[in-house]
Amino acid sequence: MTSEHIAQVRRFNRLVTQRVGALDDHFLGRDRPLGESRVLFEIGAAGADLRDLRSRLGLDSGYLSRVIRSLESAGLVRLRARPDDERVRRACLTAAGLAEVEEMDRCSDRAAEVMLAALPEPQRQRLVAAMTEVHALLRAAAIQITRVDPASKAARWCVAQYFAELTNRFEKGFDPGQSIPADDAELRPPRGAFLVASVDGESVACGAVKSIAPGVGSLKRMWVAGSLRGIGFGRRMLLALESEASALGLTTLRLETNRALVEAIRLYKSSGYVETAPFNTEPYADHWFEKQL
Repeated sequence: MTSEHIAQVRRFNRLVTQRVGALDDHFLGRDRPLGESRVLFEIGAAGADLRDLRSRLGLDSGYLSRVIRSLESAGLVRLRARPDDERVRRACLTAAGLAEVEEMDRCSDRAAEVMLAALPEPQRQRLVAAMTEVHALLRAAAIQITRVDPASKAARWCVAQYFAELTNRFEKGFDPGQSIPADDAELRPPRGAFLVASVDGESVACGAVKSIAPGVGSLKRMWVAGSLRGIGFGRRMLLALESEASALGLTTLRLETNRALVEAIRLYKSSGYVETAPFNTEPYADHWFEKQL
């Protein structure tokens, strides 16, 4: 990056904070600043655990506690212990809180309409398209990739999304029971690793590697949420998996894939994977690839 890149990011941040009213103690004309309004919105009609709010919004405990106390004093929020775990506190909106969020939504819609109405249609379309791309790229920049236990809730959820996508995309559907398995024990060090990518408390990608022979590993369960595709995150996830493979002492990586996954095939080829003859009996595979690390 260059100094001009940094300067442009700072100019963008200053403009956005001004335009969205982040500097106003009465955000959207309501009786609270942006921070309290955002927490109120994130609690929503379903309510939210405080620990999830901290993770989702990247807030420290002290600040969030002060915000919640302020919203409680205003009669908008109440705290209760979660029925299945009394150690976890859950914030819920009162009737007044629900009404306030509805009004905030109306005010937010009006503010967005005013911003867009100031531009002619071609520029309006450009602005919305640019905002969509910036949103996706900012999410990608904040993503953290970590090794997790394959039996964890996050890993299980990601794999379920992966299987659901294969079911939808494969011509004859997908049955995990018919595919070559990847047992939990195979995806834990020193035999393997399972990675999950998350942002704002949400799991958005996963991938695994397992040893199948001395020095040889197999890539499994690689999935990226649709909202992150097309911006290069799949390659970032693949590089992270290759790094894990090297740390496990693997020097060759193999994978198999279905012809329906054209984006994945394009990624593997551009990342140095070479198509080879079939090296296993995976019933859903049409292509087999290998790469020397």
